[in-house]
Amino acid sequence: MNDFRDSVPGNSMPRLLSEAAHEVYLSITQSGGRAKTEEHEDSRAQIAELIEFGLLVPESDDPSIVAAVDPKVISTSLSTAWQREAAQLLSRSAALAGELRSLDEAFGELRGQGQTDGKIEYVHGGPAINQRLAVLIDNCSQELLTAQPGGGRGSEVVRGAISRDLGVLQRGGTTRSIYQPSARYSSPTLEYVETMTTAGSQIRTLDEPFTILIIIDRRVAVIPGSQDKSQAAFVSDQAVVSYLVQYFESLWGRALPFQASREVPPVVLSSLRRQIIRSMSRGVGHRVIARNLGLSERTLARHIAEMREDYGVDTLFQLGWKLAQEAEQIQSDEEEETPDSPAVT
Repeated sequence: MNDFRDSVPGNSMPRLLSEAAHEVYLSITQSGGRAKTEEHEDSRAQIAELIEFGLLVPESDDPSIVAAVDPKVISTSLSTAWQREAAQLLSRSAALAGELRSLDEAFGELRGQGQTDGKIEYVHGGPAINQRLAVLIDNCSQELLTAQPGGGRGSEVVRGAISRDLGVLQRGGTTRSIYQPSARYSSPTLEYVETMTTAGSQIRTLDEPFTILIIIDRRVAVIPGSQDKSQAAFVSDQAVVSYLVQYFESLWGRALPFQASREVPPVVLSSLRRQIIRSMSRGVGHRVIARNLGLSERTLARHIAEMREDYGVDTLFQLGWKLAQEAEQIQSDEEEETPDSPAVT
């Protein structure tokens, strides 16, 4: 979309979206908000334009299907970016909201068909979820809380997270993050931790199961909207957000500080290996254990090899027998523990 040749009536600024693409978007929203690209062969160029603009996103499970995106999200995102650019871009930013107004009305009708429920907005698909999150975090100025289960993240993801989260600190806000202990073995994650803690962020790890949770300025909380995490729920109901903040604080209170060091604290290593022991004693396969703990299979194999050495055994069978004995003691200890849970006050 480098060539803006269509003009908006009554305005000297060029159109940001061609008239033909405008009409295709209206057609898709009026047909339920989703469309198969193969059924719009004569509009291939307009669909490509809408995808580039961000008003359509391909679905992750079937890229041949595109879904409409809320124009308000596009308007806010682009306006924020343009206002940070040079002065000659400000006029385009001012024209954006007006140009998308009619599309917003069409999407509003689609929203009324069940995509939102009270103060909970459901967003489907990775691209749309990430786009919605980016807008919220770009405007976060007080506090960003995140609980991110799983192992380490890739270098590209980490670079984006550093840029995004540093922005919160630069605007005078605070950030706190919780990871699983396996994140301590990830070089990109260690890079993130070193950069963020140096800038003033606080990061911890927790050796118990928890789910994805992001809270922005204690105004909006983001949680999984489906079991397969292909959908996210953006919650703005303040009673629910307050409860989720309490839940985060309960996790935070049980977590251990995470500093950018390749030397894993003994208490973290011991806890991680207890989880490996527990899983192996139950007959769980190595691939499943690695996935559940957010480890690579190579890292898991290294832990098992070190445990064989620690227990003075030569085979997995011998290790399994030793682990079974230890698992009985672990289970006995767990039965005496009372799990913590967030309390409503």
